[in-house]
Parts: sequence; structure tokens; C-alpha cells
Amino acid sequence: MFCVYWNPFFSTVSSYIMAEIINLKHIESAVTTIEQSAMVRRTPLLKNVGKIFGFADKFKLHLKMESMQNTGSFKVRGIVNQVAHIPSEVLKNKTSLVSMSAGNYGKAFAFASKELNLPATLCMPDSAPINRANLIENLGVKVERMPKEEIIPALEQHVAEEGMYPLHPFDDLHLIAGMASVAIEILDEIPQPDVVVVCCGGGGLVSGVAAGLKLKGCESTRIYGVQPEAAPSMYLSKQQGHVVGVKSTNTIASGLAPPRAGEKTLRHVQEFVEDIILVSEDELKSAVKTFFNTGLVVEPAGAAAFAALQSSKIPDLSPESCVVAIVTGGNITPEELMDTYS
Repeated sequence: MFCVYWNPFFSTVSSYIMAEIINLKHIESAVTTIEQSAMVRRTPLLKNVGKIFGFADKFKLHLKMESMQNTGSFKVRGIVNQVAHIPSEVLKNKTSLVSMSAGNYGKAFAFASKELNLPATLCMPDSAPINRANLIENLGVKVERMPKEEIIPALEQHVAEEGMYPLHPFDDLHLIAGMASVAIEILDEIPQPDVVVVCCGGGGLVSGVAAGLKLKGCESTRIYGVQPEAAPSMYLSKQQGHVVGVKSTNTIASGLAPPRAGEKTLRHVQEFVEDIILVSEDELKSAVKTFFNTGLVVEPAGAAAFAALQSSKIPDLSPESCVVAIVTGGNITPEELMDTYS
């Protein structure tokens, strides 16, 4: 069942950039912040690997390996730029941070709060694997597990009654600008890609990557976001022209299954993204298996962009097409990896 969500909490306090869409100055500032941070590394771009994956006669494939990023996913890029804009009184007063995540943002959130020496609380859906909660707790963050529909009220309560400072895991302009650093790194090596394919949950990464590419002059580059069929919030939002939430999700790619798309991310998707593509659970599993069989450990959410290519869902590709797929995360346990073979 689908429904429209409005979230006054995050829509009013999630950013201090007074703009609907990030601009080139926001991106350049974020890139400088990220380049100076010890939390973020420049990830490899594996070029011309189509033959390895059976695409040699279909298109030229390049993989941006954010699964090799610190904390095992791209999420640190956004949070580093977010925390760079935390008000000084929050740092001075040791105000507790609060956010929500099913895993990867939570891990980056934990690293950032530790770096800032601030207390932190993370609201996590109880559908997320318990090992992710344990890992984040071991990094010093208090984790509160609860049904997905209770997360937003819990966050609002923490802010209103306890004075915690919120960081949004995707619908934040500082975060989106930080994610654009992925695009800048790609363009350093491939100045004019024909197609870039990006996983999409709440839309922070695809918003930043798409804005970065378009604002740096890649007007003809087609950018596609990829979501699980079981969690199509951004797909529905783009189709309907307003934010749509999904009440119930059941996908192996839990990192791509937020309760709703973002207001700010939808605005960027409408402006810069060609389309949102849906992939099935079997297609996600197949992508994880393909990566593993070539020696790469990738989580289902991290393999979504590749899954869309493997299942021939990206239109209008030719043997000359220069295609970049972003591999976004490698945080998967052996037990979870085995589940993809079931």
C-alpha cells in the first residue's frame, strides 16, 4: 500500500543552504571539505570491465567502487559535509545527534559522531539485520530498534523533548552536495560519460551525482536511478510529481527502502535524472552473485545499478556507449551473502 507522507520535522531543519537545488559553488565547497577529511578516500574507477561481466559487445562498462570507501559505502561523503555545517553551539554544548538508518548511513553517522566526540542516537527499523545494530552500538551510538512507521515520531520526540540535533540520512542539501563528489571523481577520468547508473533509496546519492554531472557540463549524459520493485518510493514520486511513501517494504536491499522519498531529493531527480528504473529481488541477487564470482563483495543495495544493466533495463545502449555504474556498498555478512543464493 502506498501513501503520501509529509514530514514537518525534517522539512524545516534538515539544511542550512537556502536553496531548492544545490549549485556549483555548493559542490565545489563540499569537494574541498571532503578532500580535506580523513574519513573519505578517493575510490577506484575500474575501467573497461565489460568483457569480465559479459557486456563486451553491448556497451563499454566502468565501475565506480564506492564499496571500497571508508565504512564500506558512499555514505561518509554526505555526512562529512553535513557535520562541517553543524552549528558551533551544538559542538560546544555536546548536544546529542540523532538520525535514522537501516545500516550504512548509521555506520557513517557513528564514525562522524565519534570524530566530533558527540553523543548520538540512531533510530533503526527492526527489519534491519541485528548485526548492523550491534556494529553501530559498538562504535558508541545508542541504537533504538522499532517498526518503520514509528521512526519519524521517535525522531521528532528526541528533537522536541530532548533537544537533540537531527541529521537527515538523505534529504539534506549539504549531504547532496557531498554526494556530488562522486561525480567529480568520475569526470576526472571520464570527462563525458554517455550513461551513469546509480542506486536510489531516498535519493541522496543519485541527486548529488546527477547535479554534479549536469552542473559540470555533461548536458547529454543520461542519469538513471535504480530502486527495488518492493520499495519504489522515488519511482512513484517521480511519476506522480510529489513525494510518495511506501508503508510496507520487503526487500533484500534494505538500504534502498526508506519509508518515503525526500522532498529535496525529488526536486533534484525531477531536474537532473532521466528516469528511475525498478529491479526485482531475483535481479538484485543475481547481481550480487555475479560480483562475488568475479572476486568482488557487494551488498544487494550496492549492486542495484549493476542489476539494472545486467537485466537489460537501461534503454538505448550501443557497443560505443560509455556507461558508468556506481557500486555503492560492500557491507554484507557471510550469512547475508549466502541468502542471495537461496
